[in-house]
Amino acid sequence: MNKPSSLHLLLIAMLITATITLMSQATGNVHPLILIPGNGGNQLEARLDRDYKPSSIWCSSWLNPVRKKSDGWFRLWFDVSVLLSPFTKCFNERMMLYYDADLDDYQNAPGVQTRVSHFGSTKSLLYLDPRLRDATSYMSHLVNALGKGCGYVNDQTILGAPYDFRYGLAGSGHSTRVASQYLQDLKQLVEKASSENDGKPVILLSHSLGGLFVLHFLNRSSPSWRRKYIKHFVALAAPWGGTVEQMRTFASGNTLGVPFVNPLLVRPQQRRSESNQWLLPHSKVFHDRTKPLLVTPRVNYTAYEMDRFLADIGFSEGVVPYKTRVLPLTEEMVTPGVPVTCIYGKGVDTPGVLVYGEGGFDEQPEIKYGDGDGTVNLASLAALELVHEVESLKTVEIDGVSHTSILKDEMALKEIVEQIKIINSGLAKSRRGQSIIQVESK
Repeated sequence: MNKPSSLHLLLIAMLITATITLMSQATGNVHPLILIPGNGGNQLEARLDRDYKPSSIWCSSWLNPVRKKSDGWFRLWFDVSVLLSPFTKCFNERMMLYYDADLDDYQNAPGVQTRVSHFGSTKSLLYLDPRLRDATSYMSHLVNALGKGCGYVNDQTILGAPYDFRYGLAGSGHSTRVASQYLQDLKQLVEKASSENDGKPVILLSHSLGGLFVLHFLNRSSPSWRRKYIKHFVALAAPWGGTVEQMRTFASGNTLGVPFVNPLLVRPQQRRSESNQWLLPHSKVFHDRTKPLLVTPRVNYTAYEMDRFLADIGFSEGVVPYKTRVLPLTEEMVTPGVPVTCIYGKGVDTPGVLVYGEGGFDEQPEIKYGDGDGTVNLASLAALELVHEVESLKTVEIDGVSHTSILKDEMALKEIVEQIKIINSGLAKSRRGQSIIQVESK
C-alpha cells in the first residue's frame, strides 16, 4: 500500500481543522439550554425493600417486575406492564404517595424507593421506554430539532433536568424535601452549564408542569443570581392556573392516553400525587363564580370550591394539604425577573365543564369543551401576564397544536427553534410589556 503524500496529509489536516472550526462555530454561538419536562415526562426508577408488602401475588417482587437490574432497580415509569390489569394495580401502589401530617410532607409508600436517573442528561426524557421509542417518544423530536436548527449538541450544550414529577412544591413554611432538593440540583446544573460554556447564561426551556417548577425556581433565586446565570425562560404549554381536566383526574381517574387501562385503577395514586393537586384550577384564573367547572345533579363546583370538591369525591384526606400547602403557591407566583417566552397551542377542544350524572364519580363525565390545547384551558395558558406583571413577555400562540404535539408537530418545532434562535442572537432584548405572535395552522 502506498503511503499518503505530504499533500494528501495536508489536505486531511485542513479538512479536520475546518470540521472542528465549523463545530465550534455551531456550538459556540448558542447559550446552554436546559430542558425541564412536564408531569410524567421522564423515566422514574424504583426498588422494593423488605418493608414492601404487596397487595397480591401479582405484585410480589419475585414475579413483578420481570426486568430488574442486578441491584434491584427497575423502570417504574414508563413500563408496558402497566397495560395489564393485575400489574396496573401493582403500578398504582408503587407510585402512591402518602402525606405525613407530623412531618408536613409527602413520602413514598412503605418499602418503595424511587430515583430519577441521568440528571443533567436528556437521556431519560427522550423516550419514556427506550424499547418502545416510537410509542413513548417525549422530547426526542425537540432535541433533534434544536440540534439541526440551532446547532445544539446533546448533553453538551443542551441538557436535561428530570425530576420525580409526583412531588410538588408548597407555600412558605411547609416541608417539601424532594422538590426542594430538585431546585437545589437545578441551580447547580445551571451554574455548571454556564461554567462549561464560557460563562454564558442559560436558557431554561420547560414543558407543562415543568413551567411551574421553573417559575418558582426563579422566584426563589436572588436577582443577582438570575442576572448572572439566566438568559431566558421559554415555557411550552404551561398550566399557570391549573386545568379543568385535572378535576376529572381526581374525580374519575385519567389514563393520560395510555390504552386498555381502567382509569379507576390508577385514580388512588393520581389523587395522592402532590403535583396533581398543584394542577387543580386556581380561582385567580378561573375566577367567575357564576360558571361552574364541574356539574352534578345536586352540587356544582367552581374553582373556589376545590376543598369541598375533594371531600365530596371521597378524598377528604387531601383537603388540609390542599388548603395549607397548595393554595399559598398561587400567592408566590410573582414576576420571574427574567425575559419569558410562552409558546402554546390553541383552537383545540379542551374540557371546560365536566357534567356528572346519577352514576357519580366512578363513571366518566360528559364533557363540554372550550378553547385551549386539548389539556390546558386557554385562560390558564395565557395567565402569566394577567396574574402577575412580567418585565418582558412574548406569547406565541399556535393554532391547532395540542398539549403533547407541541413537542413533535413540525410547525410547532419550527416556531420553537425560531424563538431560540432569536434569543441566541441577542435580539430578544428585555423590555417592559408583552408581544403576541399568532401562528396559523396549515
